[in-house]
Amino acid sequence: MDKKHPLEAMDREKFQELVVNKWKGSLSLTAAMMLAYFGFILVLAYAPRLLSVKIGEHMTLGIPIGIMVIVLAIVLTGIYVFWANSSYDRKVQEVLKSMRRK
Repeated sequence: MDKKHPLEAMDREKFQELVVNKWKGSLSLTAAMMLAYFGFILVLAYAPRLLSVKIGEHMTLGIPIGIMVIVLAIVLTGIYVFWANSSYDRKVQEVLKSMRRK
């Protein structure tokens, strides 16, 4: 019988943990973006008067809210990149290095 090295199970667990953490982070950020975007679209579709309220001489409420949706997309992308570069990539390298030693 071929016995597996005990570290292989640890590597598998670490890898599975990385996969779960990546999905949780990705899906959370995706849900936040979709909520903001589709919320904006639904307000635009079902309550257009709300977004057409004038907040200046030549501007309506819809313009800054639309800009905020775009800025939110950039911020959420930045959060993902920061997380990936500071935490996720380091953990991936640790798992890979551990697997190469065998």
